[in-house]
Amino acid sequence: MAATAGVKSSSEKRRSSYLHLAYLLAIVVKGLDGAIEAVAGLVIGIAGLWPIYHFVVRITAPEMAETAEGHAAHLLQHGASTLAHASHAFVVTYLLVHGLLKLAIAISLFLGRAWIFPVATAILCGFIVYMSYRLTFHWSVWLLGFALFDGLTLLLVLNEWRNSRHAGH
Repeated sequence: MAATAGVKSSSEKRRSSYLHLAYLLAIVVKGLDGAIEAVAGLVIGIAGLWPIYHFVVRITAPEMAETAEGHAAHLLQHGASTLAHASHAFVVTYLLVHGLLKLAIAISLFLGRAWIFPVATAILCGFIVYMSYRLTFHWSVWLLGFALFDGLTLLLVLNEWRNSRHAGH
């Protein structure tokens, strides 16, 4: 019996492979999101905030004219308006730092660097705490969604870290 304790059943192996696949998918999404944020930070740094607002208004105007229930268009315009009235330096710095940090974590996790697991765990916890804090002041379905995705990513990172430590023994 003790000899089989270290052997995984086929259902455990399947579950582990599904969780590993979900982990890889979450890491790819997190990396792409980080790259998009970093590029957005560069674009806003060069072009400014108001051209982005005017661009969003221009691309959403047809939907707004067609239907009063254009929820997506309203959300985009509201987000662009909020962004346009924010501090230019803060937006650029936030997008660049946040985006590059997420991209670096995703690349390091994807490459399987052992040192990144505790670092990624701390950073993801920080993101979740900050987003939760922001939600107490201003409710946003988007922010809640990002916090929940970071929570799911955190659980997958912790599972992968645990599995990598067990595989090393």
